[in-house]
Amino acid sequence: MTYLKLLFTAVFWGGTFIAGKSISHNVDPYSAAFLRFLIASFFLIFLTIKIEGRLPKLALDKIFIVFLLGLTGVFSYNLLFFSGLNHIQANQASLIIACNPIFISLCSVIFFKEKLNFLKLIGLCLSVTGALIVISKGNLFNILELGIGKGELLIFGCVASWVAYSILGKKAMNDLSPITSVCYSSIAGTLLLFFPALYKGVFLNMAAYNAIEWTSLFYLGFFGTVLGFFWYYEGIKQIGPMKAAIFINFVPVSAIILSFFILKEPLTASLIIGAIFIITGVYLTNAVR
Repeated sequence: MTYLKLLFTAVFWGGTFIAGKSISHNVDPYSAAFLRFLIASFFLIFLTIKIEGRLPKLALDKIFIVFLLGLTGVFSYNLLFFSGLNHIQANQASLIIACNPIFISLCSVIFFKEKLNFLKLIGLCLSVTGALIVISKGNLFNILELGIGKGELLIFGCVASWVAYSILGKKAMNDLSPITSVCYSSIAGTLLLFFPALYKGVFLNMAAYNAIEWTSLFYLGFFGTVLGFFWYYEGIKQIGPMKAAIFINFVPVSAIILSFFILKEPLTASLIIGAIFIITGVYLTNAVR
């Protein structure tokens, strides 16, 4: 059951790219991010109380780091995520974001003095090469001539935000449980998003959202955030972080398959080759010790 839940988690996270793409043109990034995490925070509060027995008190010295978690993992990540999906395909975005573990590993070497062995270095090179293949659509010289597009830069901003969130989260979880960290960072991010979303007219525009957009927002909030995180952390507890992390490799695979069938996005040779490079690189970086 644990392995099945982790597989579904990968599918849920892959589906966030399809849901995000489906609302990116009609719902502004501030409103989309605010409503996603308003829904998520509602369920996370109940889930945290169920697991912890109560909503743990937050010490004064932890408020700032929770604020930073909300700023990086919720506020900036989601604004860049929804903005980026306005410009590039969901399958491309999923493969760029699949490089997250690579850059987290690299930052762990820099900040936490973790070792980078030969196979991890190979994995790093493979993933970066794969990302470049996806971005350049198979012609690496395009990057030198034309540069990186706006959509790709925005999604790379997502990667930077998530790396910062992960590094900060490692420090926060010295004192807070994973579910508590996720819950409080979600609440902090929702509060940060409130005023920009209000300025964009979120409450006035909500009435105009169609059924697909509301379904996508609920999917992003509940399945992509609450259930995905809960099952992933449950998997870490049951089988350990190394085995659980391997399932992250299925996220871009599920995103590519779902985007092909739901969004009718084409499966190009450069996308498939890039995916092979990235997934192999992520596997070597995370599975090899």
